[in-house]
Amino acid sequence: MLSRLRQVLKPRYEALNTIEINSKTLSANYNFLVSLQPSAEIYPVLKSNAYGHGLKEVCQILNRTKAKTVVVDSFPEAQIVYKNFKGQVLILSEMPLAVYKYCKPGRTEFGVYNLATIKYLAENLPGVKIHLFFNSGMNREGIADIEKFLETAGKWLKKLEVVGFCSHLASREVDSSLNNFQEEKFFSALEILKNHGFNPPQVHLGNSAGIFTLADSRLTVFRAGLAFYGYNVFRPEHPAFGQAENLKPALRFLSTIKGKQNLEAGETVSYNETYRADKNTAIALVPVGYYEGLDRRLSNQAEFKVLASQPFMAKIAGRVCMNLVCLDCGQNEFGVGDQVELFSVKPTDLNSLRNLANISQTIIYELLARLAANIHRELI
Repeated sequence: MLSRLRQVLKPRYEALNTIEINSKTLSANYNFLVSLQPSAEIYPVLKSNAYGHGLKEVCQILNRTKAKTVVVDSFPEAQIVYKNFKGQVLILSEMPLAVYKYCKPGRTEFGVYNLATIKYLAENLPGVKIHLFFNSGMNREGIADIEKFLETAGKWLKKLEVVGFCSHLASREVDSSLNNFQEEKFFSALEILKNHGFNPPQVHLGNSAGIFTLADSRLTVFRAGLAFYGYNVFRPEHPAFGQAENLKPALRFLSTIKGKQNLEAGETVSYNETYRADKNTAIALVPVGYYEGLDRRLSNQAEFKVLASQPFMAKIAGRVCMNLVCLDCGQNEFGVGDQVELFSVKPTDLNSLRNLANISQTIIYELLARLAANIHRELI
């Protein structure tokens, strides 16, 4: 009784910045991707705080879908998955050797390609499930020579359960000769692996773009990254662009106006005098900056939607600061406490991530991954 009373009387903290995650939209994206590869499994990729969406929150959404396995990058991410997702976790990147013993072997599978890692797992976690990561042409990580690798690692691999064989595509979202080269090299390596007595049931080469463009029954798993979160990975001229437009962004980023300044014509605002008012105008102070993940390259360029009684678009005035940005609101009516929509879920809006990435001359991945983990996230 006393505990409940304390909760009732406890002061409620209202965040000035909120990231809304639409659970229905995210689930719909997952189901749509499943429909494109009905004979394979879709593994949502939840690394980098679920692409900025919130690892805990996305796990909770996926519990209401048919997803059996999620992919993360590291042990700290796996710890969050253990607590919030009911299925398996694939840690795709290799880790310091001593870390592996802290993972839950019954719920964890590991992407591996270094001999030292395989030897350590064979000696310390015999029987653990692994996915051999092959370098099919991206030349970043992976086994370079599968035949030579198996000759050296075979005695250790026999002590482990090789359940997966995987690689990563470098340019699947564009038309490139590298795509065919990677496919041929990957499947040739798979045959060599089978000839050595290993027949992994989980074979995955396809990323988000691959879900739309790969049609090979030998692929039993696809890893869904940006597409799962609702973003089209293709350029408009790509044949798969129209189909990928069925995806819908699930993330909306909101802030709150915490102050107002009036500028006279000729006055400047923010650092280095990069913005000078050409007429009398009102400036809204919004408590979000590059620490929270708002790209500094948006300075004096991007427009956000002020959700006043009569909503309007307002352009950034001056530099994006560490924890603050100023918006030129002109003569529009607004007040302290009004919300500002920073990232819209509509791809055609000026403040969509697609448009903001173009302004920043970067990619949507970067804008999402930079969203601070301590921003309040809310499932809607």
